[in-house]
Amino acid sequence: MKGYRKILIAVNGSKDTLTQGLRLAHNEKCWVTVVKVLPPYDGDLELVGIKNLDDVLNGDAGKELQEIRKVADSERSLVKTRLERGQIHEKIVEVAEDERCDLIVMGAHKKTLLERIFSPRIVERVISRAPCPVLVVGT
Repeated sequence: MKGYRKILIAVNGSKDTLTQGLRLAHNEKCWVTVVKVLPPYDGDLELVGIKNLDDVLNGDAGKELQEIRKVADSERSLVKTRLERGQIHEKIVEVAEDERCDLIVMGAHKKTLLERIFSPRIVERVISRAPCPVLVVGT
């Protein structure tokens, strides 16, 4: 393609996005960072009887990170994983800037009319704010 040095793959639960991003990175022989962004937590932190608050707040994120590593192993890729919390589009752009990435790979699925009207436009927001090109993979 273009000779990228660092690729950021923003995962949204789709293994297809991750797999295609890893294959591109393998072909380009470049470094890979995979980011999973959790939505911000606005609840009451005065919880009683919970030993590990991170487990409650992060939900299944640990399992997802293990799954990311498993897919990376199957593609024979070494990846750096980052788990972030905040507004999804802002965190993706922030990580791309922090890691000095040359390309962001992220997934998008076809939406119904109602989904297009009422759902957040994460891909469009990332594209408009990204410090580098964005490759959108259909999932």
